[in-house]
Amino acid sequence: MDLAYLWFWIVGFLFVGYFVLDGFDFGVGMSLPFLGKDDVSRRQVVNTIGPVWDLNETWIIVAGACLFAAFPHWYATLFSGFYLALLMILLALILRGVSFEYRHQRDSPKWKRGFDRMIVIGSALPALLWGVAVANIVQGVPIDDAMEFTGSFLTLLNPYGLLGGVTMLLLFFTHGVYFVALKTDGQVAADARRLAGRAGLLTIIVGAAFLVWTVVMAFAQGRELAMMTAVLAAVAAVLLIASWISNARGREGWAFGFGAFTIVSAVLALWFALFPYVMPSATAPEFSLTIENASSTDYTLTIMSWAALIFLPLVLAYQGWTYWIFRKRITRARIEAASAAVH
Repeated sequence: MDLAYLWFWIVGFLFVGYFVLDGFDFGVGMSLPFLGKDDVSRRQVVNTIGPVWDLNETWIIVAGACLFAAFPHWYATLFSGFYLALLMILLALILRGVSFEYRHQRDSPKWKRGFDRMIVIGSALPALLWGVAVANIVQGVPIDDAMEFTGSFLTLLNPYGLLGGVTMLLLFFTHGVYFVALKTDGQVAADARRLAGRAGLLTIIVGAAFLVWTVVMAFAQGRELAMMTAVLAAVAAVLLIASWISNARGREGWAFGFGAFTIVSAVLALWFALFPYVMPSATAPEFSLTIENASSTDYTLTIMSWAALIFLPLVLAYQGWTYWIFRKRITRARIEAASAAVH
């Protein structure tokens, strides 16, 4: 296989990992107003991702770095054209990270409520904008013969892009609430299961509309792997329904697992719909960025391949070990005991 095509799939793998892992982080953050009835319950919710949120976030840094090195033309067009959207995502992630670190620094309800609101905003905004961005990349945006984006931020806010944003926000929200139900006990876990049931139904409806639109668009535009897009979209729909049923039966682990594979299948469906382009041009097909005309030299890709072969298994092993170490539930009794010891 040509190395450029290999790296197209490696970059796709990194984005899949990011959306699965940071996706439930976003969902947990967005669930705070619904599940945090008091300070202890809010601490339960936040502590479910306390040891892992920053590790999950590094996936997008690695994905961006690989995109820059493997597909410099794609990186340049994407980051210049989607500058405002990506800047808003970056600022929201900074806001969320600061809030995680500072909310417990003062024993003041007003102080904590302020940072909790920033966690919600810093989780919801990236989830929405990532969906808008990915949907527009797959659909195609105005690009001229110099590989430059000729639209604006408002160009991205088209019906398909907005539906993609809402779908990703709801998918991440439901995914995060499954994680809260899996990682907590007592009232918070019970509330999370009920919330996931309601959110899951809405996600199924909106997600089905987006996946159908994606499949129809892929066939209409004659994408090479449109049939694989249809298959993966169907798999994603089945898995999403399976996660909702598992949650209704009180099987939090199965619900979270099916939810994770729903995201994997949905993102892969979009990736297959994109192939062999990396940024289709809505201006003229000949102006599109493809895997071949947007990639780096074979020498660069060869060095990157050896580095990935050595370091990627180590990173995956370390992340797996981290999740194993922090696998226990966050119980209300433990948080109350810790608060009593401090005071």
